[in-house]
Amino acid sequence: MLESNARELAGELVGRRESINRELSRNGVRFGIYADGRYEDRLFPYDPIPRIIESDEYDSLEQGLKQRVDALNACLRDIYSDKNIIKDGVIPEEYVYTSVGYYPQVNGVTPPGGVFAHIAGEDLVQGEDGQWWVLEDNLRIPSGASYPLFVRDIERRIYPTLFRDVRIRDNRAYPRLLRKSMDFVSTEGIAVVLTPGRQNSAFFEHAYLAEKTGATLAFPEDLEVVQNRLYFVDYAGNRHRVGVVYRRLADEYLDPFSFNPDSVIGIPGLLAAYRAGNVAIMNAPGNGVVDDKAMYYFVPEMIRYYLHEEPILHNAPTYMPMFEKDRKIVLDRLGELVIKDVAEAGGYGVVFGSSLNAKERSDMAETIAKDPRRFIAQEVIQFKDIDIVDGRTGEKTPRKADLRAFVVTGQKTHVWYSGLTRYSSIEGEMIVNSSQGGGFKDTWVLAPANSEAFNERTKRDAINLVGTHSKQAAALVTAAKADNLYWLGRYTERVFTTIGQFFPFYDLVMDTQVEAFKPFAHALDLPEDFDDFDAFIHSFLYDEHNPNSVRCAMQSAFNNAVVLRPELGSNLVQYVEMAVNTITDAAHSGLKSDNIYRQRDIGDHMLSLWGGVENSALDPVLKSFLFIGKYLERIDLYTRFGLPEASLEAPLKKLAAYAAMLNGLPLPQCFAAGARWLLDQLPVRGYAKLSEKIVEFLNGFNGRVLDVDSGKPRVLNSMNMDSRVAG
Repeated sequence: MLESNARELAGELVGRRESINRELSRNGVRFGIYADGRYEDRLFPYDPIPRIIESDEYDSLEQGLKQRVDALNACLRDIYSDKNIIKDGVIPEEYVYTSVGYYPQVNGVTPPGGVFAHIAGEDLVQGEDGQWWVLEDNLRIPSGASYPLFVRDIERRIYPTLFRDVRIRDNRAYPRLLRKSMDFVSTEGIAVVLTPGRQNSAFFEHAYLAEKTGATLAFPEDLEVVQNRLYFVDYAGNRHRVGVVYRRLADEYLDPFSFNPDSVIGIPGLLAAYRAGNVAIMNAPGNGVVDDKAMYYFVPEMIRYYLHEEPILHNAPTYMPMFEKDRKIVLDRLGELVIKDVAEAGGYGVVFGSSLNAKERSDMAETIAKDPRRFIAQEVIQFKDIDIVDGRTGEKTPRKADLRAFVVTGQKTHVWYSGLTRYSSIEGEMIVNSSQGGGFKDTWVLAPANSEAFNERTKRDAINLVGTHSKQAAALVTAAKADNLYWLGRYTERVFTTIGQFFPFYDLVMDTQVEAFKPFAHALDLPEDFDDFDAFIHSFLYDEHNPNSVRCAMQSAFNNAVVLRPELGSNLVQYVEMAVNTITDAAHSGLKSDNIYRQRDIGDHMLSLWGGVENSALDPVLKSFLFIGKYLERIDLYTRFGLPEASLEAPLKKLAAYAAMLNGLPLPQCFAAGARWLLDQLPVRGYAKLSEKIVEFLNGFNGRVLDVDSGKPRVLNSMNMDSRVAG
């Protein structure tokens, strides 16, 4: 009854699909994929029909998942210490020592708190008969929790009565569970989420989880090891001890001193700090030894060996070609099985034997015979279809789907009451991994009926949703983040003022000739020879490849904003995303008057961003960095357009006010460089008296200007009139 009511009410979400996708778009809920050798950062396709799991069914899954992850953690502790499971012949030693995930560099190391797999992503499928099967254990850097977490919040706001009428277990506790695990294993110092960079496929998740847990989002260049301790380095060069790193980059790139020496995204010396017990790393280096697809074969025996229990959840029937008996089965039935390369992930290296022709099967059999350790083979599970809404027709259509359940381990092991349901992009396609272009949907876990205990727990969780870690420790700002704030201020102001000045000149052209537009072009150092005025305007507003275009400046603002999600918060970053969407949509519609005037909406988004920042709880230092950039840009543009000196009084006062908010802290070099460059331009533009104000701004720091720049690549790539400032 509960499930049928949930399905009936969930159907209402289908009618709100467009609204939900619009919210996902404005918040930049993205997942990057590599297609044809190119990286594409695209919106993660969302389907509004949730997967619904009955309460009793999920309780059974929960017990099985806890059991499985506890056994996997026990196996990792054993393999990197006493190795009893090998000595007792449960797992052949060659399967451990030949695994690409086994790292002797961490042999003998027990992580802080004794936890190896802090976050496990367990991939399951449900057969047509309703039985659940575990397909994979992901214990290295499993991703995906942020997407159902984020979309549930949107669903709840778009249709609040749905969640009053249907008893669905709340999924908002995930950041709290994650932070509790961080705090349990932390040695001493702050918590950071380590991302390899903006181009990582799951960067949205990295920034969002940092925001929600209150951890600091760190790039590799923000961290350094000194005397076997890990430090976060702020823009002034001050070090802050790091106690726990939730890393989102693979083991082999983690530390060039200990793993891949060619890694440029690792932290030299990190492993030494970890081995010394001075920092916790989530998940622990070396976890890949047990989420190797070959080791998956032995998980049921791990459960029996360590926990003395029978497995609650079942592996898919699996054959190991290294065992002669299994190899014969695999080679005899190659056309019926699915073959997996044990070293691959993300849906790669998976081959369905039924898809191969006779020669391909022969080649595959030869490869397996030569290198049996490299593969496992599994029975093809006919897992049940789940309906999605076809984006083209609006009709319901079946798709294969799996479920990634998230298990978080700290002092205790917790299974998150949600999960990432991924579906394939093509009807009948069995590979559903998001890296292969599939989409996702929310996973609703129904609450038990008439349960007082559940009601009490829900109240307790609601109280704990806003905890001590819900706000970012914003005083920790790196040189790169200071630059990001500065250029976000400059680019948003550039777009706002440029559009504001554009319309009066554009209106003049409607009444006279295109020559009326030349003063505008001259002010911005743009070409003044309009062979094709409409083409010029289209290029100036919309051309993403024109570094002088408004669109390019808006994209540059976004590139700076997106890495500031933990500091600004998703509610503020969305205004920049909306502005990008507005100008992109207008560009695709061509040069129409109504599209041109839609640019005014962009100005509204910029005002909302600035007002939101000013009225937020953001640290005053971070506010000052953004607004110093903004008002330096405004002074630059106002003097370019020859506005009266009276118009410059307000931005000059604002510049002085925000400089005072630094309260004794040094001024980053790029800020000073921008001010000095402007100082040189003002006399040429006829504003010699204003130069004194800029000198006062610089002198106000009494030599507290950082002489050494951050050394990080600039995001500056628009309106080259300021390219000299960037260096």
